[in-house]
Amino acid sequence: MITTEDVVKMKEPSIFLCPEITRENALLLIHWLRDHEVRKYLSDSQDVSTSIEQVINRVNLPILTHLFSQNGRFYMVYDKHNIAVGFVRLVIKGTQAEMVIVIGDRTRWGQKLGTNTIRETMKVAFFEHRVQKLIAKIHHENKRSIKAFINAGFRVEQDSPALLSFSITLEDYVQTIQSQAIPSSDIYITEVDEDRLRKLITEELRNGREKDGALQELEQEIDKATVVHPRKLSQFVVSMNSRARLRLNGDSMEVSLVYPRDADMSQKKLSVFSPVGTAILGYSEGDTISWKIPSGTAEIHIEKILYQPEAAGDYHL
Repeated sequence: MITTEDVVKMKEPSIFLCPEITRENALLLIHWLRDHEVRKYLSDSQDVSTSIEQVINRVNLPILTHLFSQNGRFYMVYDKHNIAVGFVRLVIKGTQAEMVIVIGDRTRWGQKLGTNTIRETMKVAFFEHRVQKLIAKIHHENKRSIKAFINAGFRVEQDSPALLSFSITLEDYVQTIQSQAIPSSDIYITEVDEDRLRKLITEELRNGREKDGALQELEQEIDKATVVHPRKLSQFVVSMNSRARLRLNGDSMEVSLVYPRDADMSQKKLSVFSPVGTAILGYSEGDTISWKIPSGTAEIHIEKILYQPEAAGDYHL
């Protein structure tokens, strides 16, 4: 049985919620909320940035947490480099809470920060504030947020002409966690790899192959990955045609991750369509993944990236 502590310790999050709101944070919020693209789907007054500015001009304090948490719980959202990227507000009413998330830094949109923020907020709401149900109301036109909440496990509860109401219960959340052997760390693939792999999957389906478990799992991994330009990929990530030293259920092995046409286990070339190949795609040196294989469940630890095309400048591979 998975406990609260197990859920919190499963992996180091890429997003952190901080309840302390500084004067510097408030100024950043004003900057974000003056951007029409950032605030256009918020149900709050369009003058909210002006209201915040009036408050900080009236109150000469370095810490403003109490002012932002008067009507609920307010958190600044930081990435793993301790850079503020957005904010979260939780309005708690009895055993339920409504959540509002905003990624204010538009340069970071499309990097899965919204989905990761939702997941961290779920932990806080369910395990710190002990709510039994989380809800979120999203405008129909806000496709990015709709996708993020669906990816995080929310379901549509009510559909009105203007808003979609999403919800998830504590029970549903725990069941989702229990259905995953170990939740994924953040995974990254290049634009080139994504394009090639999606075309490969489409080609396989056109050739009469059914979307079996292998294809479906690979497609799911691609869908949840953060897609980056090849030159921006970390040198510690397993990309296509990378060579890595793994520890598979305690046994050390070296493999190259290749496309199916190049697979050859006599040369330690592992197809991305294989269970272990799909499992390691996009993960980083030091990650441990629990993955289903024909003989059961394998624990795969990526000990070291021995070669990565992008790091070597071999962008043609």
